Parts: sequence; structure tokens; C-alpha cells
Amino acid sequence: MQNGGGQVSFLQCPSWAEVKEGWKPEYLGWFDGAGNQEGAALVLYRQMPGVRRYFAYIPEGPVLDWAAPGIGVRLDLLLDHLRNTGAFAVRMGPPLTYRKWSASTLKNAVAPGRRLGDVLPDAVDPLGAAVADRLREAGWRRCGEDGQGVGDAQPRHLFEVPLDGRTLEDVWSGMNQEWRRNIKRATRSDVQTVIGDDSCLSDFYALLQQTEQRDGFRLGRSLEYFQRQHQALNAEEPGRMRLYLARHDGGVLAAHTLITLGRRAWYLTGASADTGREVRPSNALQWRMIRDAHARGVATYDMRGVPDTLDPEDRAFGLMRWKLGTGGRVAETLGEWEVPLQGAVNRTLHRAMQAYLTRR
Repeated sequence: MQNGGGQVSFLQCPSWAEVKEGWKPEYLGWFDGAGNQEGAALVLYRQMPGVRRYFAYIPEGPVLDWAAPGIGVRLDLLLDHLRNTGAFAVRMGPPLTYRKWSASTLKNAVAPGRRLGDVLPDAVDPLGAAVADRLREAGWRRCGEDGQGVGDAQPRHLFEVPLDGRTLEDVWSGMNQEWRRNIKRATRSDVQTVIGDDSCLSDFYALLQQTEQRDGFRLGRSLEYFQRQHQALNAEEPGRMRLYLARHDGGVLAAHTLITLGRRAWYLTGASADTGREVRPSNALQWRMIRDAHARGVATYDMRGVPDTLDPEDRAFGLMRWKLGTGGRVAETLGEWEVPLQGAVNRTLHRAMQAYLTRR
């Protein structure tokens, strides 16, 4: 199902509700007078501690024709329904792209203190800009903008490798010399890339813990979370989620997860060992995943979030630099938007929930 401007996200599939413990799901639909479905949404409700009121979250949704003239009416119907369920605020992430920058444009723009917003984009989507204006006029506020909200839960800036209309030779030649050299090094070193089953998730999780400690971040996910994710997504569609492993000398050096839905594939979580990095297992895995996605007819290989820094002295720029080497592009989404539902009590609860989300 298309989304009035893009591919439907796996975060709007019923299986995702099974992954998100602690959230109560509800599946909504919009229908015309003849009973034809015009939209859908997976809404996740988080109860505010101590009260019977809920924070409503629609990740990378709802699934609507955002170009339709009646979009305002559809959103009003959504808010009326959420208000009646006891929600005091709602957050959503319209799955629309606003601006795009090619890898070559960004490589030429790297400079101390520079950020993405300082660089003229290669493309601007007028629909994204129009929807942003409509949302502001209707009282929605972008998370983290002008002090509103606590920032996006999903990445605002995505890194995409376009595959549609390109051969694998095109994709290969679009990579920089460092990427091609590292993939060749992994091949010469006999790094083996395989698809693992759910029994291999413990290997993946052990590497993820090493990665978190080495790189100074924490996802806060348990092994059970990834087991539940793997089971739920593949029960909905076999092969929806795959676990890729890079093996070398009898050990697992890297493990990445890939989710495929329709013509889009998402590289969701990556992990690697502290040792064996000189044989470039992560580059080998990415090339295997890109090849498999291409074989499945995927149009866009989504490497998920990148920081908005172009400052080479900024530690976060390392991730941007690594992904730029694939020759893809950065796509700025519309981001996530929130609106408190009417009433002073609801606004108070909304502020309390923002503080709670910040602590989490």
C-alpha cells in the first residue's frame, strides 16, 4: 500500500505492536461513504503513571494520502477519536521527505562548524513543505522545534542508497574507493556472510553490548526484545526480518538486522566485535545486504539515521562519513509532530510526559 508520497513503514504494521511492550495498540482506518478504505494507522498508547490518561504515538504514520484536499478533516477525525479514548496528547511522524542531499554535495560541503541545514539541498519536495505548513496552522508543533517536545523518537535525517533502475555494477561504482577497497579486503580475508536464524540472536546481542560499550551509547534493548522482533515480523511475513552475520576464523565479527517491506529495506541495527575489524566485516555485511535487497526488487536501501553535522572534528560525523562512502543520499523527513489535546489538565500531563520521555 502506498502512502500518498511514499512506501508504508514497517512501524505501521500490526506486527510492530507485538514488539512494543508497555504500549497498548489500536488499529484505525478511514473509509469513504462507499466503504472504501482511504487510510490506516497503528496507534500505540502509553499510560501516564498514576492516572487513566494516555499518550498516543503513531510512528512513521498515519498511512494517508497527504496530498488529498481533505487531509485536515481526516486529522480532525483522528484527534476526536483519540480524545475520546482518554489520550491527552498525540505524536505522529508523517512519512514524507522534505529535502535531499547527494553524497557528492555533502562531501564538498564538509567544513568546521557546518551542518546540513547550511547546505543548499539538491531537491526539495513541495508536498513535505506544504504539509508542514498545514500542520502548524492546525496547532501541531514539530518535536524539538522552538522548545516544543523532546525531539524525534525516529531519526529525522535518513541515509538512503537508491537501487531502483540501477544495476549492482552501478551501485558498486557509486561507492568511494575506501568502501570498495574494504569489501575487497574482506573477500581476500575469507570473511563469510550468512543469514542466521533466531538461535543466532544471542551472538548478535553479545556483539551489540560490545558495540554500545565501545562507542559510548545504549539502546536499552534486551535480548528478549530482539527475539520478539524477529518472531513477530517474520510471523507476519516470512523473511520480513533477517539477521546477517559476518564470520571469520570460526567466530562472528559483525551482525546486522535488515527489515524488508514492499520496495524498501531498512538496515536497522548493527553490531561488531572489538577484534577483527581490520578484515572489514561490516563493509562485507552491508554489501551482502545491498545485493540481497537488490535481488528482491527493493527500490531504496534505508541505512536509517545520520547526524546533521558536517564538521569533521565532530565525533558524530564519523557515522555520516561512513555512510556517505556508499554514494547514497541524505533525506530529511518531516520529522515528528505533537499536539496536546484540549484542556489545561491535558497540557499539564503533556509537559509531564515530555519530562518522562526525556528521562527515558
